[in-house]
Amino acid sequence: MLPEVEKALQEGAPVVALESTIVSHGLPRPENLRVAREVEQTIRDRGAVPATIAVLHGTVRVGLTDDELSAIAQDDDVLKVSVRDLASAVGLGRSGATTVASTSHIAARAGIGVFATGGLGGVHREARDTWDESADLDTLSVEPMVVVCSGVKSILDVPATLERLESLNVGVVGFGTHQFPGFYLTDSGVAVDWRVDSAEEIAAIARARTALGIRGSLVVANPLPEDLQVDPVLHDRTLEEGLERARTSGVRGKEVTPFLLDYFHRATAGASLEANTEIILRNADLAARIAVAGA
Repeated sequence: MLPEVEKALQEGAPVVALESTIVSHGLPRPENLRVAREVEQTIRDRGAVPATIAVLHGTVRVGLTDDELSAIAQDDDVLKVSVRDLASAVGLGRSGATTVASTSHIAARAGIGVFATGGLGGVHREARDTWDESADLDTLSVEPMVVVCSGVKSILDVPATLERLESLNVGVVGFGTHQFPGFYLTDSGVAVDWRVDSAEEIAAIARARTALGIRGSLVVANPLPEDLQVDPVLHDRTLEEGLERARTSGVRGKEVTPFLLDYFHRATAGASLEANTEIILRNADLAARIAVAGA
């Protein structure tokens, strides 16, 4: 554990967990390292301590030095590691970037209760045939975490994902909205039951969940403002084209999401990258405010 993070946890100071898959697989180089540093600074500016989580040469790291962050951003041999992969990566001495699931798993064991990410994984389109569903969902049902995100990635089946979250007793609230965001889009077209308008309200819900013995996570859905979202017409056209290319290229399973995100970055002439960067920074800012309110 990074000494800065360990000291903060010992003193009860606010800490925000960050995943590393965004850095290694979610953003193109060299933007990934610049954004990762900016995200950590955003959290510090709000009075909290950032804890980017990864596995480096078989060792789980909670908080990274700048050199370690650079390695995650630049090394070609960094694996994408979910919970099921953690023991293999550790046991075989490999380096891996953590997903929403594995970051939540590690953060909870370190005593960190707030986590900022971009978008959750969820139920994939055509899941009735493929049974393709992100491990994020099951993990969120058992880890006591406040997860700030901008919904689930719009390349997924949003209504089905929300149904699964409900079945798994994962709490979902909209920050400043009753509409569930669609990652690149402000509104996915699906409503949520609960709206919150301040970090203090979110911290109060988190405390109540703990007092009531409700296990699992609280998902805080934080939408992009409409003027920062990807143009909906461009988004829908790009999504349709990307899904078709994935099918014809034989891309399946866990490779679909990085394939489509890369296609979005190229096909939207950088518009999705700008939106993705705003998503991460805004979610880090809100997560830090929640951590401070709950400290």
